[in-house]
Amino acid sequence: MVYTPALCGPEVSGRHCNIDIKGSRVDDLLVFLSQEWMLVGILVVLIYVYAWRERLKNGQPISTSEATVLINTDAGIWLDVRENGEFKNGHIVDAINVPHGKLAEQLDSLEKYRDKTLIVVDKMGQHAGSAGRQLGAKGFTVRRLSGGISEWQNQNLPLVKK
Repeated sequence: MVYTPALCGPEVSGRHCNIDIKGSRVDDLLVFLSQEWMLVGILVVLIYVYAWRERLKNGQPISTSEATVLINTDAGIWLDVRENGEFKNGHIVDAINVPHGKLAEQLDSLEKYRDKTLIVVDKMGQHAGSAGRQLGAKGFTVRRLSGGISEWQNQNLPLVKK
């Protein structure tokens, strides 16, 4: 039981007003959804389109086999954005290491690869998106390795250790 003067009106001021609120917020939401299903549908579509566009801005995902084809045709270059220690413990052959935190200050060193597709690799995909966004904003063609180096290892593909 809840006392709300605004709902009870002036005639009951000074006494408690009993209002039975049983799931009114949920009921209101269900009524809204059933009455405005077109608006809700449009909202869901817009959210999906926004998420899809943001994903592409970060660099379109690429599988290990597609990435290998790009590298073998000399159209791509590996860019590993993991920290130096992780990179030395195992990386893809001919990968360039620019740690995620230092990418902005080392963009000039990547200028010679502007005509190639940069395939961004990280541990599991947590930093590849933001690195891809930074590189894409500077005009680079960027793809992200789906699943990162973890997926590469899961497929028993070779790593170089330094």
